[in-house]
Amino acid sequence: MRQGMNRRKVVIVTGSTSGIGLGIARTFASNGYDIGLNGFGSQDDIQKIEGDLRENSGARVFYSNADMSKPDEIERYVHDAKEALGTIDVLVNNAGVQHVSCVEDFPTDKWDLVLAVNLSSAFHMTRLILPGMRNHGFGRIINIASAHGLIASPNKSAYVAAKHGLVGLTKTVALEVAESGVTCNAICPGWVETPLVKAQVEALSRDKSMPEDEVVRNLILERQPTRKFVQIDQVAALALFLASDQASSITGSAYAIDGGWTAH
Repeated sequence: MRQGMNRRKVVIVTGSTSGIGLGIARTFASNGYDIGLNGFGSQDDIQKIEGDLRENSGARVFYSNADMSKPDEIERYVHDAKEALGTIDVLVNNAGVQHVSCVEDFPTDKWDLVLAVNLSSAFHMTRLILPGMRNHGFGRIINIASAHGLIASPNKSAYVAAKHGLVGLTKTVALEVAESGVTCNAICPGWVETPLVKAQVEALSRDKSMPEDEVVRNLILERQPTRKFVQIDQVAALALFLASDQASSITGSAYAIDGGWTAH
């Protein structure tokens, strides 16, 4: 059974110093969670994120710069997060990297990196945190996959393989923990309006000599039928719901939030 029901719950979010991960961390903090941050960034930027979370929500915040491609650093992150925050209620595996190339030219070091960060880190985080969730009779594991966990695109072999693997890992973990009070689900976003994507739009606009709105509609969102970006807070809201008691019967599922992309 769970203990300390009056305490703030704890969520650990990998890759949470920018983009989707940071949005998830902010949403959970504003809904009563203490936060385990992870990711890269300047010391000033990290301190500002930590300060804003504490000031706006009263959350306890722990930060680790652990490299999600390295199992020993992942173990350090989990150990230190438990020491700082206590029992981990929710794990959000969000860390990810991308490299685009055709298969025959795909650099092997990039392949290894994409698989390590996008897939293996989720395995390591899960294997380290799951025993505590089992012991407390409660846990939520939420894997941020991608529309590319459900379908494929050319020149993204490592990313597609990793995200498909992440959906498979989600289903397997869900079956293994089905009677334990722990659930495991995946969220599969399409194109999300993040700072990184905005930079890509600006670059394509320059390279193609096209207005940014045309780049978005005709290049970025050509496969997303709504022709609208998914918003970070929409992904975060779905994650928050999957972490709730109301979602206790939802497990082993992969939720597309992609403007209809995977409906084709």
